[in-house]
Amino acid sequence: MQLQVVVDRIVEEQAVLLYRPDEKKEILWPLELLPEEVREGHILNIEVNIDEAETRQAEERVGKLIQRLKNKNK
Repeated sequence: MQLQVVVDRIVEEQAVLLYRPDEKKEILWPLELLPEEVREGHILNIEVNIDEAETRQAEERVGKLIQRLKNKNK
């Protein structure tokens, strides 16, 4: 999925992005995670996808932590 946003304004260390095409929904985005040269009015394309492998690894880590906590309380 690809989102297109416009940089509406920059407030402190956050960019306020407006989701296009209607530009009514705001997204706050840490400025440090955007290209250094980004300015108000720039149009950005953001790709969003699910990382299945990372998701499985995170689920395994959490599962192991939960199991350890359960075993600790026995």
